[in-house]
Amino acid sequence: MFTGIIETLGTITDVRRDETNIHFTVTSSFAPELKIDQSVAHDGVCLTVVAVDGSANTHVVTAIDETLQKTNLSQWQPGRQVNLERCLAANGRFDGHIVQGHVDLTATCESVTDQHGSWVFRFRHEVGPGRVTVEKGSICINGTSLTCFDSTDDGFSVAIIPYTYEHTTFQHLRPGDQVNLEFDIVGKYVAKLLGR
Repeated sequence: MFTGIIETLGTITDVRRDETNIHFTVTSSFAPELKIDQSVAHDGVCLTVVAVDGSANTHVVTAIDETLQKTNLSQWQPGRQVNLERCLAANGRFDGHIVQGHVDLTATCESVTDQHGSWVFRFRHEVGPGRVTVEKGSICINGTSLTCFDSTDDGFSVAIIPYTYEHTTFQHLRPGDQVNLEFDIVGKYVAKLLGR
């Protein structure tokens, strides 16, 4: 379980295909603290650490075909920065919202508007069961817990403050880019009960 509060940025340093899987090597500041079998969210995708090289500040994770089909991971190349968050400690604080690291689908960034002190990002996604946002509700974009507004059946906007912009991959996001979306788990349960 995660909270959508990004700890640090990682950099993809190697991408290796192995049949239908892809192994990603990631450099980060907390790599020496990681352990094999630990869960880490990479741009919102919960992946298991399968190797650690503390001296090189790297860890390796594997994405299977199911993950590659529902996320933007198949587009990752060496040099790409990704948002990283380790799983929540039992005595941790929920500074964001409940995030499982189970991406529902990708969305497309439609626009980025500089508000001279903040940025407004507009996203569009396919309509489907459980894909629900509400005004001032929670959404997880590339692992980042954010608040929706201008919510419609197939899209929403979020506002990004300077700290979030500078410390996440939002600084690199441009119109046309795909992002990983995880809808609020409470909203998904309510939508299922209501047949939406």
